[in-house]
Amino acid sequence: MTTISQDAELQTVITTFETSPGACLDLLELLTDAYDAFIRTQPGFISAALHVNDAHTRIANYSQWRRREDYQAMLRTTEMRARNREIVKLCRSFEPVMYEVARVYP
Repeated sequence: MTTISQDAELQTVITTFETSPGACLDLLELLTDAYDAFIRTQPGFISAALHVNDAHTRIANYSQWRRREDYQAMLRTTEMRARNREIVKLCRSFEPVMYEVARVYP
């Protein structure tokens, strides 16, 4: 389960995907399959959430990992590299950015 806390020792990655309304659900399907079949089983994976904007032009992916190196190792696998080649075909752009939680407000 996703937990957002200033005290948590983990790596947060927020990736935004820019897509078109016609490709959004296909992209969401590829991302969902990647998590269901592969990403969630990788060492260091904690949790993730996929968000779609109202216009179906952006998907935001919020994921948590134990360490930065765990996330990077997952990206370097043969399987994830192949999956990313398919994901890229449905995106105008995508940008993964690593964050640390600075503040949490109830």
